[in-house]
Amino acid sequence: MSFIEVTLRLLSGFKETCTIFALTLAFSLPLGLVISFGSMSKFSPLRLFTKVIVWIIRGIPLMLQIFVVFYVPGFLMGSPVASRFNSVIIAFVINYACYFSEIFRSGIQSISRGQFEAGQVLGMTNDQIFFKIILLQVIKRILPPITNEVITLVKDTALARVIMVVELLKVAEELMSTMAIIWPLFYTGVFYLLFVGVLTLISNFLEKKMNYFKV
Repeated sequence: MSFIEVTLRLLSGFKETCTIFALTLAFSLPLGLVISFGSMSKFSPLRLFTKVIVWIIRGIPLMLQIFVVFYVPGFLMGSPVASRFNSVIIAFVINYACYFSEIFRSGIQSISRGQFEAGQVLGMTNDQIFFKIILLQVIKRILPPITNEVITLVKDTALARVIMVVELLKVAEELMSTMAIIWPLFYTGVFYLLFVGVLTLISNFLEKKMNYFKV
């Protein structure tokens, strides 16, 4: 198999990697914001429940969470509830939403009470204060840690192969076993590096765009 053929095979796996990444990010970011509200709730039972869930998810390896989502419903009901791909997405979304929630929570709580009071003096509603004053400042403050988690997500997509989802690294392993050569495995590093490089450029661009917020 030629270099071009190997590249095309890896690109097919890379497409699956990008799909896992995009779906996880699309669902985990808004879910993380919702969870952060639960963590800051004045209703003690909800706050405690949310914090316990976040503690459990952050304390258990993501690989184990993938196994739980895919296998445990099958053990309980006699057959798998979700497909392998959907199980990966569910596990990834829940895991990253909990991590993002803590970043959101720390960002929101870092904004001084005076910002809320200033909005109230101007006659703004709580929703207007949050979305027009607080949220934009929070985004600026949490952008670097969010970027770190997003970059980690790129590499974590490789864990999808543990339940036989054919992403980039799984394709490389299949090529390595069928061709009896190891270089396709290391070649995947180029794809990950390029992906992370693009994300880093986007993050740097966004940070510059948010520079008008002086904190």
